[in-house]
This record gives sequence, structure tokens and C-alpha cells, in this order.
Amino acid sequence: MIYLASQSPRRAELLQQIGVSFQKIVCSIDETPIAGERPSDYVLRMAKEKAIAGWQRLLHSKKEKRPLLASDTTVVFDGQILGKPEDENDARRMLQLLSGQKHQVMTSIALSDGERAVSEVVTTEVVFNDLTNQLINDYIASGEPFDKAGAYAIQGYGAVLVASIAGSFSAVVGLPLMETARLLSEFDVPVWSNS
Repeated sequence: MIYLASQSPRRAELLQQIGVSFQKIVCSIDETPIAGERPSDYVLRMAKEKAIAGWQRLLHSKKEKRPLLASDTTVVFDGQILGKPEDENDARRMLQLLSGQKHQVMTSIALSDGERAVSEVVTTEVVFNDLTNQLINDYIASGEPFDKAGAYAIQGYGAVLVASIAGSFSAVVGLPLMETARLLSEFDVPVWSNS
């Protein structure tokens, strides 16, 4: 059993997929990038700050101390961080940027037991199909882009936008499972156990 410092249903589903039991810890942080911050540094800082915020909540509770996992995902196009779209126009702008282009999805993981911490960033390359204006409009009308980095969900309707990926599919969804399992093993947390 671990704690998950995330409200993402996708991360919860991915942890369940590999048999890791968890309890969610609600924590919020300022996700504003620092001027000039490299995307990989940004996404790693987000996971570490979520882990710290999660541990602060744990310390003020009577909950049993266990390893805590935090993660963050960002989409990067031409060095620019594409977060969650603010509105329809922002979603349209992002999807038009990504149309027919290659971009990176960076997902960070940070795991801590309060005494030690490990972290990692996993980068996956994604290539989009050429998107027509009609396809973009239909996808926006589905409502799916609005709480997703880069305005798409590869595990949902957004799968039809993607021509190819090179790297971890689960990292694009929100949690790189192979790397997460490896880091969990450093804290003696087994996968495939549900205990």
C-alpha cells in the first residue's frame, strides 16, 4: 500500500493495472513554470513539489507512514510547454500546433518515504496526423481536451489524432509503469499484489 498524491483517474487506473494498492492524498501546488525553465526541469519540479506537499499533509494527519508517489505530465512542442487548455480557443491553438508534427510528452515520477526520495523523467515522442479543422472542432466538442496537457488524451478519443509514438504509452497516459515499478521496488513495494 502506498499513497498517491494525484487526483488523476488515469494514474489511479494505471496503478491498479499493475496491482499496486494506494490511498489518494489531495494536495495542490502552483503549477506555473518559472521563466526560462527547461520543460524536463519543470515537470520534475512539479512531481517533487507534489510529493513534498503530500508528505506535509501526511505529517499533519494520523495516517500510517508509507511511501508516497507523485507524478506530473506535460506536453512539449518545439521547447514550449503545453499545459491544460484554458478554453476552446486555447485547445484549438494547441491542436493546430501539434497537427502533422512531432512533440514530446514528459512524465515525471517522484517517490518518497519521508527519509529518502527518488525521481525520474520519462520522455516519449509522439507524432500527430494532419488534423483537419473539422476533426479539431469535433474533438473539442467532445469535451475531452479540457483537462489534458496538450489538449488531448491518447487513451480516449484523442487516439485517432496520433500517427505514432516512440517510448512509453503509459507515460503519455500519465504514469510510466515500467519505471514506476522499478522505483517502487527500491522501497520494497511489490507490483501485481494488490496488498
